[in-house]
Amino acid sequence: MSLGAPEIILILVALVLLFGAKKLPDLARGVGRSLRIFKAETSGLTDDEKPTVVQAQPQPQPQSQPAPPPQLQATPVVELSAEEQARQLEEQAARLRAAAQTEKRS
Repeated sequence: MSLGAPEIILILVALVLLFGAKKLPDLARGVGRSLRIFKAETSGLTDDEKPTVVQAQPQPQPQSQPAPPPQLQATPVVELSAEEQARQLEEQAARLRAAAQTEKRS
């Protein structure tokens, strides 16, 4: 059974009525985040059998070039699981939202 344009439009209208127009972007964002995590985990299952290689830090540049500011210096390469990456991104987003709301109030 294939869905045509009228059926898809009817489904979209039903979703808007059920969840409201304001909730749909959040719902879509959550589904997209879940699919990315799922894709990373399924590809991670095949990578478990391969040895993981951590890249070495690049050699420091000669002193002729100015050093970057401390906040822009490279951090060591650490492999994180998809859940850990998602958790860190969610924490960063929450901090940014909180900062934006405090700027709005000011």
